[in-house]
Amino acid sequence: QVQLVESGGGLVQAGGSLRLSCLVSGRTSRLKAIGWYRQPPGKARELVAVDRSGTAGSTDYGASVKGRATISRDTAKNTVDLQLNSLNPEDTSVYYCYLLSSTALIYWGQGTQVTVSS
Repeated sequence: QVQLVESGGGLVQAGGSLRLSCLVSGRTSRLKAIGWYRQPPGKARELVAVDRSGTAGSTDYGASVKGRATISRDTAKNTVDLQLNSLNPEDTSVYYCYLLSSTALIYWGQGTQVTVSS
């Protein structure tokens, strides 16, 4: 059973930065993708960043964060981090870690709230 636990959310001022971390546990030796989605209030869940393990050019970013976000994995620590800079109030959202297994199962973390004040 795969478990994902996010940390690092909170209240941040506009223009600031944050770093979210997702700790992955369970059988994750074969996965297709790992990354972050977010769900702003009243809106659909949207891609923030993804790392498609083993694929050339394997990282991708959502249009709203491209140039401001960096995803990084630490396989030794079983973590995937999201660095997001130049925050604005539109980044206010619940951020979810997700994992797509090699057998096409999708796992989600419980989410962490990020609130950006203007």
